[in-house]
Amino acid sequence: MADKFRQDLTQGSVGKQLMKFAIPFLLSNLLQAFYSVADMIIVGRLCGTHGITGVNIGSQINILVTGAALGLAVGGTVLIAQYGGAKKFDDQRKSIGTLFTAYMILSVVCTAVMLLLGTTLLDLLKTPEVAYIEAQNYYTICMSGLAFMFAYNVISAILRGMGDSKRPLYFVLVATIVNIIGDIILVGPFKMGAAGAAYATVGAQALSVILSLIYLAKNNFFVGFKKNDFIIDKEKLKMLLKIGLPSSVQQVVVSFSFLSLTALVNSLPNADIASACQGIGGKVNSFAILPALAMSNAVSSMAGQNIGAGEHARAKKTMMTGMGIAFAISIFVFAIVEIFPQPIISLFDTNPEVISVGSEYMRFIALDYLFVPFVFCMNGLAIGAGYTNFALFNACFSSILVRVPFAYLVVQFTELGFNGIGLATGLASFASIIVGIIFVCSGKWKKPKIRI
Repeated sequence: MADKFRQDLTQGSVGKQLMKFAIPFLLSNLLQAFYSVADMIIVGRLCGTHGITGVNIGSQINILVTGAALGLAVGGTVLIAQYGGAKKFDDQRKSIGTLFTAYMILSVVCTAVMLLLGTTLLDLLKTPEVAYIEAQNYYTICMSGLAFMFAYNVISAILRGMGDSKRPLYFVLVATIVNIIGDIILVGPFKMGAAGAAYATVGAQALSVILSLIYLAKNNFFVGFKKNDFIIDKEKLKMLLKIGLPSSVQQVVVSFSFLSLTALVNSLPNADIASACQGIGGKVNSFAILPALAMSNAVSSMAGQNIGAGEHARAKKTMMTGMGIAFAISIFVFAIVEIFPQPIISLFDTNPEVISVGSEYMRFIALDYLFVPFVFCMNGLAIGAGYTNFALFNACFSSILVRVPFAYLVVQFTELGFNGIGLATGLASFASIIVGIIFVCSGKWKKPKIRI
């Protein structure tokens, strides 16, 4: 394997290393979020509120599956990072091969299962009849292309575990450009609605995977690998699952909590308007939390290498620095959303009712932006140490015991109504901060969960 794909994150200035690693990751996530938002903007502009509702509901289920996939990839990133920090490159290669093969098998299984469950899931979410076909089309096409989404994420997880966050940025840049062009053509002149947006997304991901594999091959990434490295190693798989499975379940729990809220929204009067507002709020939210998410992943990879090298003080400093940087950006985003909610909503839909209801909802959900930098960075430290089970516990606590019950109570029994869902989101993150402080202060993270 070419050494240029390996980056040592155990030396040099913590702040500079963190920013150097996080900025490409942030840009990569921004681009991914942007082409997801592009789907909704283009469909909303050309197909109206029903199209937005269809994309929102279909993508909510898509997020559930992709979240589970990303969770498992976390196990690979952590294991690869810790082996790199310990300079155990043979074990690192075996971990990469095992992760890749296991992921491809999982993608086939998930595709089959999700296609079989499609109608059932849409019914459980109480999908409004006026948007049912759009949601079904978007869902079916995205689920059919899961293999490409899995492949992209496993390649990115491997490179980030090795300390390389730049190349995943290049790959997703290609996907973003292709996706937006595809959206404009398929949803516009071809008038394919939400289905056109889904085809554009799957096609963009497929092209990104193909180009990334060609690039890696031409730059000697696979030099040193043997066929046996891609045969699933039971011990490596066990460690990958030990770290990644809790993170995967965590993503599923969080997504399930938001799916529960989607079902709640779809049961309200004028559900089509409320669902469109929730969908727009979700897309804006996907942008707003990205600085914290990028910093969390940077903290995870950097802390993983430092913990593997026994540099615990440096690992904690990485977390604290990440919190400060992420909060500085998040408070700026919070101010923008609070001041300009109407122009933001109108980018997606010019329906006056959507703008009115959505603007008020956005002001409530924006409170979450003030809390997520602390939650994500503490989780990043825990994940870097291999304690993905802590992140799982924290997610279950905040999502199942705080977010969902509080949302149902506020919506049903107070005048806040639909806006209570936004308030519940922020309250859940605040509860997570308390749990995270207890874990970090315990010092348990200094003892790596896995022995490498």
